[in-house]
Amino acid sequence: MDIIKSIEHEQLKNKIPDLKVGNTVRVHQRIKEGNRERIQVFEGIIIKKQGGGLNATFTVRKLAYGVGVEKTFLVHSPLVEKVELVRVGKARRAKLYYLRDRIGKAAKTKERVGARIEDKEIVVKEDIIEEAPAQEVAETPVETVEVAETMEEAKTEEVATETVEEKAEAPVAETTTEEATASEETQAEASEEVKEEKTEATDEESKK
Repeated sequence: MDIIKSIEHEQLKNKIPDLKVGNTVRVHQRIKEGNRERIQVFEGIIIKKQGGGLNATFTVRKLAYGVGVEKTFLVHSPLVEKVELVRVGKARRAKLYYLRDRIGKAAKTKERVGARIEDKEIVVKEDIIEEAPAQEVAETPVETVEVAETMEEAKTEEVATETVEEKAEAPVAETTTEEATASEETQAEASEEVKEEKTEATDEESKK
């Protein structure tokens, strides 16, 4: 894509109104007056559409106190707030220039009876903002998996530390039991020696 086309693509609106020649529309245009900003409504008949892409325009004509007034709007202009459909008219031409020579009721197109008045829109490019929440939702399971992995790792580390502590405590317990048995044996030997000494002393006294 060329640089100019890419820049123009960024300036395009995501949705534009479905405009047809012969329809009566009400255009809401944003107007700046110094520091103030207001919306001006211009109602009339679409007499032509021309251009394409970012330069697409449509011309609206109305009669104000017997004087014809025409105004051309850019379809993708940010100053155009919205375009409301008021009346569906019959038109068999792409350019309704013959209305300039008409006066009064003849300066209007015939209304299409039974036509539904709906503000239809044409999608020019997809809205990127709406796709952002879907990406966030898709990314959340990955975060939960990472959290679960960290929890499992912490549990395995705790189990490993507990096993190491048990192994470290086991030899201590064995040494304490061995020391207790050794002390008991020494005490028993000492008591036997004391008994033998007493028996020897009693034997000597009896001989005397």
